[in-house]
Parts: sequence; C-alpha cells; structure tokens
Amino acid sequence: MSDFFAFESDFVESLRCIPMQVRLKLDTCGVKLKLQHWHQFEPSDRAEIVALPCETDAEIQHYRESLHRLVQERTGTAAADLPIDSEPPWLNANQIPASVQEKIDEVGAKLTLTQWFDLSPLNRFALIKLSRSMHENRNFLPALAEFNLN
Repeated sequence: MSDFFAFESDFVESLRCIPMQVRLKLDTCGVKLKLQHWHQFEPSDRAEIVALPCETDAEIQHYRESLHRLVQERTGTAAADLPIDSEPPWLNANQIPASVQEKIDEVGAKLTLTQWFDLSPLNRFALIKLSRSMHENRNFLPALAEFNLN
C-alpha cells in the first residue's frame, strides 16, 4: 500500500512526517513510533516502512519486528508497544465514531452512514485520527474534500 493523501502532499516527497498509511500500520501492529524516531531514519528506511505490507498476521508480525529492529538500530532506544484494538473503529463500516460525527457537526458538514460504509478503511482511519481533539486537525476539511464528503 503506497497510498498518500493529497492533504499530505506538503511532506510526502521528503516523508518528513509520518503518513497516515504508516500510522494505520503502527496501530495495526501495536508499535508506538515517535516523530523523533522517524526523523532519525534514513530516507530508505522510511520508504521501506511505507512499502512493507501489514495486513495478514504474518505481515503484521514482520512489520512489528522490522520496526522494533529499525528503531533500536537508528536511535539506540526501544520502541514502545501499544495495545492492539481487536475491533478497530476504522474497520467498522456500520457505525460512524462519535469523534468523527462531532467533528462533522462542528464544521457543518454531512456524513451519512452509506458514505462512511463506502470509504476505505484507510480513509475511515484518517477521518478518525483527524477528528480527535488532541490531534492538530487542520487537515480534516481537506480530507473531507478529498473523499468527496463536503
């Protein structure tokens, strides 16, 4: 999966920030990758992390092990583990998470359950991440436009 969003275009070429597709993989494999770790990676490391698959159980385990090894090699510290949600909300196409609905209401947009259902898991993941109050959510409106939800 090498799907970058248009709202990420200001950093995709340099990969100076962690793209959404990698953030999804991090949540999937249960590894906390800090931005300071990401910045210590070589460009080839970042490209590898983007390109590595992380969907099947074997791929998820390999991704997790690869990240742990890379963080240790490049930073001299261990990456922290995160709990893995057995039922992540981005895989539930039948329920719009409250944080997304609240952000939709706040910006005066509309999102139907059918539209939510039709989004890819990566797009749903992006909206969830961009709708959280602790996240700098300046990209929420651009994401809505990119996903044809405005």
